[in-house]
Amino acid sequence: MSLLAGLALLPALLKTFFPYFLQDCVYMYRALGFGIRLNVYKRKTPFYSIVDSFLAAVKKHPRKAFIHFEGKTHSYEEVDKESNKVANALRSEAGLKEGDTVALFLGNEPRFVWTWLGLAKLGCPAALLNFNIRSKSLLHCFSCCGANVLIAAAELLDAVEEILPALKEKGITVYLLSDECTTDGIQCIGQAIAKASDKPLSSSLRSNVRIRSTALYIYTSGTTGLPKAAYVTHERVWASSFIQGVCGVTSEDIFYINLPLYHSAGFLIGLAGSIQRGNTVVLRRKFSASQFWDDCRKYNITVMQYIGETLRYLCNTPKKDNDQDHRVRIAIGNGVRADVWKEFLNRFGHIHVRELYAATEGNVGFINYTDKVGVVGRINILSKVFFPFAIIKFDIEKEEPVRNAEGLCIPAGKDEVGLLVGKITRHTPFVGYAGNKQQTEKKRLSDVFVKGDLYFNSGDLLRIDHEKFVYFHDRVGDTFRWKGENVATTEVADILTMVDCIEEANVYGVKVEGHEGRIGMAAVKLKEGREFDCIKTCSVLANYLPVYARPRFIRIQNSLEVTGTFKMKKVKLVEEGFDPTLIEDPLYFLDLTQKKYIPLTQEIHKSIMSQDIKL
Repeated sequence: MSLLAGLALLPALLKTFFPYFLQDCVYMYRALGFGIRLNVYKRKTPFYSIVDSFLAAVKKHPRKAFIHFEGKTHSYEEVDKESNKVANALRSEAGLKEGDTVALFLGNEPRFVWTWLGLAKLGCPAALLNFNIRSKSLLHCFSCCGANVLIAAAELLDAVEEILPALKEKGITVYLLSDECTTDGIQCIGQAIAKASDKPLSSSLRSNVRIRSTALYIYTSGTTGLPKAAYVTHERVWASSFIQGVCGVTSEDIFYINLPLYHSAGFLIGLAGSIQRGNTVVLRRKFSASQFWDDCRKYNITVMQYIGETLRYLCNTPKKDNDQDHRVRIAIGNGVRADVWKEFLNRFGHIHVRELYAATEGNVGFINYTDKVGVVGRINILSKVFFPFAIIKFDIEKEEPVRNAEGLCIPAGKDEVGLLVGKITRHTPFVGYAGNKQQTEKKRLSDVFVKGDLYFNSGDLLRIDHEKFVYFHDRVGDTFRWKGENVATTEVADILTMVDCIEEANVYGVKVEGHEGRIGMAAVKLKEGREFDCIKTCSVLANYLPVYARPRFIRIQNSLEVTGTFKMKKVKLVEEGFDPTLIEDPLYFLDLTQKKYIPLTQEIHKSIMSQDIKL
């Protein structure tokens, strides 16, 4: 009897003294299962890729809805046949073969999915271009992935025509997913795809694809002037696709993708994850706060994706009586503030928010598999087996790790903010960036704990508390995040110095009350005898950068403060922000409607802080 009484008390004791024990066990069971599965896939001959997983899903449930999009439903079988048409057309028209990299310049639509699948069936890596970028930035993104073929949507024709002379010069073949096009140098492939066979392709066409082969190029640190193309191997595709499963998503779930498919979140966690699970996707061209919950109710969505900004947008919509009338049970994403997280749950009901931390190119990641608000992960006995990482002391002012007398890094203490680094090993590689050895090397940190060791420098400050929960603190150095996009400050600064009147520029991100992340600001030194050109500065930035990467505030300084090693000092500038009552230097605000910088008055500052002016 005493044994039975003890067993009866066990759940209560566990909850009291080990409140996360059961959640730890469930997570570790799932994570181990997927780890074993990945090892099985690695050893399979021929290699079992995400395409094979898709084909298995087609065989298992051909008529099951795979994609709902703008009132139309596409089954697994239909998407399979459409992708066969794309592959067969590209084989005959473009002569594509295994290993040829192809750049995709498409928005969120089903055609994106079956065009990528068609390429994957041929063993062709796809470079996923951000459809917001233009001009030199677009050309740079295309060039660094080594592609010889560009496939673009008809609605992006103007953007392609802008860089067409440069593409012609490089001998690049450009295909438009349209039935007709009169532009010399652009071939229409719409009719060829429509007429192509929808019969299955032989897996021998991709027989040399391996686990470490490049599957995709996804652009990171960015979408600024010069984004970096991160190599995404088939191993990384698999690992990312398992995130849905680790979060408890099943084949019966309906998954809502309203984030861009050119992003890791939308493509790897969303699309690849849904293929791995065999579930149904509701795809949307872009996020809409006003229609979000209507979509959820219409399609019976059970799993949603987010970035910090999107949850805030949802919380900012007018309250309705039916706010909790939906079937969403899991939200997967990153970058949400604790206050927004709480407000989201209070308003929209009990949803399991699975906040995660990861980088497209990184070799370390965390996931909050508990319901604790404000954390990005939890450390357990498997954490360092999967991702051998460390958090090390970091000098914010010098923007470099703190080292001891032997020149080695120092581990951060419990609850101490430090730099996250991931050990580079055969099992946790850092492949780097295509065509950019300099940036790849910059992300490698050596002599961390032992002379000669090598770690991936995340560029992020995190801390781990006494309960082993992981908290994201901030980004450091050359990158900050705004509107869900990474903005590389050095690249924006390079573009600012292209403006005739500007001699030097120091770009940084500043916090704005009520907004996620940091908004772009620049301190600039003008050339001797020159005045700030409000219109030309705006024009140059617009030519090279998408809206979210353009500095919204400019601060004119007589000289820019640097460290002893001639690195730009940012800490004080970040702290001072853009308040004209505190700053004596001339301040300017980017007015997007007037297409120029205007003096930042106290009235404008007040309107920004009260959110009367939308950023």
